Amino acid sequence: MNTKTLVLAVAAGLSFASCTKSIEPLEKRSLAQEEIPGTENMHREDPGSFALLSSIDLGNTGAAEISAYDEKTKKLFVVNNSDGSSRIDVLDFSIPSNPVLLTSISVTTYGGFVNSVAARDGFVAAAIEAITKTDAGKVVVFKATDYTAVKVIGVGALPDDIKYSPDGKFIVTANEGEPNSNYTIDPMGTISIISVKENYQVTTLDFSAFASMEAGLKSRGFRIFGPGASFARDIEPEFIAISSDSKTAWVTLQENNGIAKVNLVHKVITDIFPLGFKNYNMAGNAIDPTDRPLGTISFNQWPVYGVYMPDGIAVLDKVKDDDDDDDDDEDEDIVLNKGKIPYLFTANEGDAREYTGFAEEARVSSLNLNPAIFPNAAFLKLNENMGRLNITKTLGDTGNDNIFDALYSFGARSFSVWNGNSGQLLFDTKNELEQRVVNAGYYDDDRSDSKGVEPEGITVGTVGKSNLVFVGLERSDAVAIYDVTNPVAPRFLQILATGDAPEGVLFIPAKKSPNKRSLLVVSSENDGQVKVYMPERD
Repeated sequence: MNTKTLVLAVAAGLSFASCTKSIEPLEKRSLAQEEIPGTENMHREDPGSFALLSSIDLGNTGAAEISAYDEKTKKLFVVNNSDGSSRIDVLDFSIPSNPVLLTSISVTTYGGFVNSVAARDGFVAAAIEAITKTDAGKVVVFKATDYTAVKVIGVGALPDDIKYSPDGKFIVTANEGEPNSNYTIDPMGTISIISVKENYQVTTLDFSAFASMEAGLKSRGFRIFGPGASFARDIEPEFIAISSDSKTAWVTLQENNGIAKVNLVHKVITDIFPLGFKNYNMAGNAIDPTDRPLGTISFNQWPVYGVYMPDGIAVLDKVKDDDDDDDDDEDEDIVLNKGKIPYLFTANEGDAREYTGFAEEARVSSLNLNPAIFPNAAFLKLNENMGRLNITKTLGDTGNDNIFDALYSFGARSFSVWNGNSGQLLFDTKNELEQRVVNAGYYDDDRSDSKGVEPEGITVGTVGKSNLVFVGLERSDAVAIYDVTNPVAPRFLQILATGDAPEGVLFIPAKKSPNKRSLLVVSSENDGQVKVYMPERD
């Protein structure tokens, strides 16, 4: 393959007719236009018509990573680690078409970077890593009114995500426990459960109890591979989803390619689900594995696997009952699905361990490939083919002889749906996300040799009677929206342009939003932009 052509055509089932309005901004609306008390249900919102409502610039790189909304105070809280300052920016969000920066909460006295925030009932909880990131981190709870600290709670090393349970009884953190640069210190990856009504009593869980299962887990695609690390120290929790009944949490173990299931009531990790691998040599999974020549995009099947390695995770355990009447009441509760299956949605970003003391990433062109398995190795190693694709050196060298019998790249360039009870894969977008992004004109070919569109943040929400999933695509500066009313058959709706490198994807349901309209808030870490989107009404 000496030249490549831009492939823009996809199957008729991937038509973009449904998203022609998706990137047109809405005109600025006054509060009177946005919110007319008592009339919010006169017209049903169109779930496929989100458009830009407002935007605010909070600074430079690192200025807008994760956002949280407090319904009680109508404020938006945004993580900001830009310009050498660790803080939480506070926005007046009472008029979503005109968010206003009110103040900032400095967290420098509590440690290093603030990694995530959660808000509920007039309180804001922040996950703050230690100045030395391998030391124990903190959760600090502030009042959302005067920003005074209510409680400081010690948690595991490098708390990376924080969530309130839906009933407000728990605060949960995923403590990543990354090693230091030289890989001489590798703290345990842990999960902390904080009981709010018990004076913020904390229980921190590690994965030591699963060490005896290592061989079986690895045989199903789980990864334990850090140099000299024990099972529990090698695990790195990343992102959290909590069931609607507040009894169960699921936590992505990104570098390990798994999901942990946690019983919040009994405060115990009950399961680890290995996620296996995605075969890019199968129909529908075709990828563009190279950025050469830059700007040429061609999706083809290649002999390489993707390691799912999800970052963001969301859970949908409420779906429409088929027997529900099809009336016009938008506020009708979506009832629990009869099968009691919690559907887990993951953004399959991928992530490589790259440290001074240990680096797993290599390009295919630098490897010795088993000629019996790769008889066309010279062809594959050309830069315009697979040569520039980044893969992990920790998998595929089955004989430990520096000859690779299989190739594994980072991430799956997709979002997936998993059974939250068993870990079974129920659906994957295959290469549809990337095809959609190409058609929208947002594809960044410079990332083809790495992780493609890099799905990172993900959330679910309900608009009218439709359940939706919102997927942030970090390297395409976009959010994809799918209708997941049938969770095992997601249906594409639209793509929205965002700021640079969307990190936080927050859905505010109409019944909780300031203007009684469904809102999508996207915060982007590379340019400090927080953008607000709202659907049109039918």
